[in-house]
Amino acid sequence: MLTAYTLNDRIRAHSHDAAHAMEVPPNARLLFCNGQVGARLDGTVPESARQQVEVIFERIAIILAAAAMGFDDIVKLTVYVTDKAILDDYFAVRERIMGERSPPATLLVVGPFPRPGVVVEIEAVAARAA
Repeated sequence: MLTAYTLNDRIRAHSHDAAHAMEVPPNARLLFCNGQVGARLDGTVPESARQQVEVIFERIAIILAAAAMGFDDIVKLTVYVTDKAILDDYFAVRERIMGERSPPATLLVVGPFPRPGVVVEIEAVAARAA
């Protein structure tokens, strides 16, 4: 069982109430997902940031399923965007897909990505008790 620590009574709450920490139980399997971008299987990248985030979460779902895991097993997200305004799209999609589950996350605004048209990249770490 993963344990989330929000600690909002002692530390100011994060935006969108992300957990301050997530504890992984002993002997859990860990999955580190490299940065996913919004490229579809055919190599095309949607123009809109929201569509890119949708594709990214689809890709993460495929990776999680390959490891017999799901979104409930995510313990950390790292989100890179080229514009702070993209975070609204990220939060909207994440909340629809993950519901109230809000693991710790690091959000970074970065320069342009090497691949033309890409405006967001997301890394995920997941854990499942053995």
